[in-house]
Amino acid sequence: MNRGLWEVFAASAERYPDNAAIEFPDGPGGGTVGYRELRRDAEAVAERIAAAHGPVARVGLLAARGRVAYTGYLAALRLGAAVVPLGPDHPAARNRGICETAGVDVVVADAAVVGRGGTGWAAGRPVLRFTDDEIRAAEPDGRLAPHEADPERPAYLLFTSGTTGRPKGIPIRHRQVLPFLAHNIARYGVGPDCRMSHTFELTFDLSVYDLFVTWGGGATLVVPSRTELFAPVDYLTGRGLTHWFSVPSAVSVGAGFGRLTTGRPSALRHSVFCGEQLTLDQARAWQAVAPDSTLDNLYGPTELTIACSEFRLPEVTARWPVTSNGTVPIGRVYEGLEYRIAGETGELLVRGAQRFDGYLDPGDDEGRFTDDGYFRTGDRVRAEGGQLVHLGRLDDQVKIRGYRVEPGEVEAALRRLDPVAEAVVLGVARDGVTDLVACYTGRATGRLELIRALRGTLPIHLVPRRFEHLDSLPRNANGKVDRGALRRIVSEVTDDALA
Repeated sequence: MNRGLWEVFAASAERYPDNAAIEFPDGPGGGTVGYRELRRDAEAVAERIAAAHGPVARVGLLAARGRVAYTGYLAALRLGAAVVPLGPDHPAARNRGICETAGVDVVVADAAVVGRGGTGWAAGRPVLRFTDDEIRAAEPDGRLAPHEADPERPAYLLFTSGTTGRPKGIPIRHRQVLPFLAHNIARYGVGPDCRMSHTFELTFDLSVYDLFVTWGGGATLVVPSRTELFAPVDYLTGRGLTHWFSVPSAVSVGAGFGRLTTGRPSALRHSVFCGEQLTLDQARAWQAVAPDSTLDNLYGPTELTIACSEFRLPEVTARWPVTSNGTVPIGRVYEGLEYRIAGETGELLVRGAQRFDGYLDPGDDEGRFTDDGYFRTGDRVRAEGGQLVHLGRLDDQVKIRGYRVEPGEVEAALRRLDPVAEAVVLGVARDGVTDLVACYTGRATGRLELIRALRGTLPIHLVPRRFEHLDSLPRNANGKVDRGALRRIVSEVTDDALA
């Protein structure tokens, strides 16, 4: 039987029509939306799209976490179109570039978001505006043709962050995402009694886990308020979450705001982290918050459909692995996928059912695939104790006075120092000379004290020349550390010092 993301949702709507598919925070627009109601709304919006434009292949979606976002997403899938999420807080030029590059046919937009400015970002595409009230009042009239699933069609089209150059379009087909969903629904026992977190923006591929692992199991997507996003313990305890999924930075941000309180009863069964390295210190801090939940670390680039490897920490902390860089292993690659580690660089290569077929622009494929079909992740890994450990990006490597340096190694050494909470190390070039600059949070500490502490574990060429203490590390919209913003901060500090 051919299936796609629409069928994943629709099957639960058939089995659990009166169960809550979504729970919004208290306040205007709050309350729950049942599976039957959500399906009805999606089909009504799909009819509006079809009536306004006819057949569509790609539907842009400009909406924050609200009824318009989830209904519009499902409506596009109901029409057999690929969803192209746009960022409500992204610059207009970026959204315009995505609409043009992706060949978006029509945009579904939250009227409140569009109201912040004009529609120049839509690059001439028709924009169908909806309010939450209009979604609630929508009624389908039955004009839609029966849905014909095609696993070969793209389900969604996402774009890289563009921090290192032009954003690249990544189409993911239904057949590539279905194995991931099936694996994770089973692994985490997702069912109608489960209440799932929703920490990711729709422009981030991990949001597909939020939506479709939830709806595929007939569970409830518990949408946080903006305040709850910065107070993870309030969110998980106050809203009765059974499953948590976020970037590891959520732990550090919560701790930085003094909101990572322990000792509060929770219903949490599973805690899952993905998107960046999870340090053992972050894992310990989260275990103190939710001692009765399992704690998993996932890894995977968007090109390998959300995640492709996993590691579960043992229940007993004394049995946790000790890794060379102080991070939780990324574990083993999913069954059904194949991997190998390339030569001296240690680059992880993966192929199999979840591997995408290529970028939207075929020119971006150059150098990203091996002749035998492996995707070159650009991530360095090493097997330690039978598990893969993520060592950093190949493109983060820098040469310092002839030595090839891995900033991740220096970051790990910094994090082991008592004054340091988080650390990011950058290679910064000035007047033809590249030096290491360490940005860190925690207790402000003198440069010489940090240098002396690091000299006990690092050779001299790995010790940063500069240290910048920050109250917090800048984050992008997905919650990851924004290295581009850090480079700008470091550059501004240097320029001011030379002025």
